[in-house]
Amino acid sequence: MARIVKHTPRSLWTYKAFLLVAAAIWGLGTVVIKSTVDEFPPAWLVGVRFTAAGIILGVVMLPRFRRALDVDHLKKGAILGVFLFLSYWANSTGLTDTTASNSSFLTSLYCVIIPFLGWALRGPRPTRFNIAAALVCVAGVGCVSFAGLSGFSLRFGDLITLLSAFFLSLHVLYTAKYARGRDMTLLTVVQFLVAGVLGFGAGLAFEPMPAFASLGLDTWMSLGYLAVFASCIALLLQNFAVAHVDPAPASLFLATESVFGVTFSVLFLGEILTGPLFAGFALIFAGIVISEYLPLRAEKKRQGAENLSIEDDPERET
Repeated sequence: MARIVKHTPRSLWTYKAFLLVAAAIWGLGTVVIKSTVDEFPPAWLVGVRFTAAGIILGVVMLPRFRRALDVDHLKKGAILGVFLFLSYWANSTGLTDTTASNSSFLTSLYCVIIPFLGWALRGPRPTRFNIAAALVCVAGVGCVSFAGLSGFSLRFGDLITLLSAFFLSLHVLYTAKYARGRDMTLLTVVQFLVAGVLGFGAGLAFEPMPAFASLGLDTWMSLGYLAVFASCIALLLQNFAVAHVDPAPASLFLATESVFGVTFSVLFLGEILTGPLFAGFALIFAGIVISEYLPLRAEKKRQGAENLSIEDDPERET
């Protein structure tokens, strides 16, 4: 008998395509930041990007926010905004002293850091998949470190990028904690605006002010891309898609952000992948797959086996 497929207005592959597009947008975002930080300091870049994104998203969702805005959303959004600012400031600062390819994969290590950081914050104990993923990723970072001509070396930019992955892990963990019972879009707008304000504050305190009047069209286009596409549109695509795609494949599709980042770095920045770099990136991506995809797949198989055993049990009560 033929399998009957129930068609919907948008097929499942459409939602998966949304995740790929979001990953590609973020991957290209790393290249855009790399090409912009030389004339636009990192903190100022964070300030302009997230202030603009917060205003755009806030205006679009204004009627909804008037009903949901309260002190609780402001407080929790502000905390998330601090972590968001720290992660992107560190990431943008790291790009002043490392390649976009290195940044893409080193930042993606947040997927592996989260289980251990969550455990330190009194969350569940890391699984065997998490431990295996961590070991594979450490080997990957080692390959990246040996990619230089001078032997083992992690540049300042690489270390700051790893710090960015740590803050991004905190952001993800606290987002999951605060999302329950709250309007996630409203939290997003608040954290965007807080991160933007902190970016301007850090820029005024620690960095030279950009010469706004003399910025070229390409720089403004880059800022527009980061605010509109890499912040608002990619986030909306992700949130819309994960409501329809199972977590296991969703995590795998989003993990391709690092692959897109390296691909765009080679195409647009002329970066060269050496053998050790390629091996390191492959190991880091394998670690992400082990950490994000395999546990969910194993759990799904386990639940399927349990359901099958219940259905086949002749003594099961009806």
